[in-house]
Amino acid sequence: MQIIKNNQLIENHWTYLEDDAPVAAGNICVSLARWQAEKGELSKHAGNLGVRLSSTDDIASLGSDLGLFALIELNFENFADGRSFTQAYLLRNRYGFQGEIRAVGSYLADQAFQLSRVGVNGFNPEKLQQTHATLNDFTVFYQ
Repeated sequence: MQIIKNNQLIENHWTYLEDDAPVAAGNICVSLARWQAEKGELSKHAGNLGVRLSSTDDIASLGSDLGLFALIELNFENFADGRSFTQAYLLRNRYGFQGEIRAVGSYLADQAFQLSRVGVNGFNPEKLQQTHATLNDFTVFYQ
């Protein structure tokens, strides 16, 4: 399955593991709750690690673990909930996260451009081509 990363269409090399799924080989992403419960075991994983945050999760709870992740997924449960925009901004600007920040879940293609402005550089959208096209909608910024 393809995703958008750094404005390019690429293959997704990550697997999101549900909380009750066994740990798989390769690059895995888990919920914040699973990370907190199984941090010792998961930190020994041979592949890259990622964590999925809901809009209600406190990113400060990642603390010094932030450097262990190559991917942070921001799960949009509802396109009208803008808290994930704030999470992306804080991850990049306050916490200095350099890895991939990926939007997943229920967000609109039209929101992708603004998400990219606050630090999201990966998208796993329902409408791949439409979302990719919106990333180039504007070339001049007022802010």
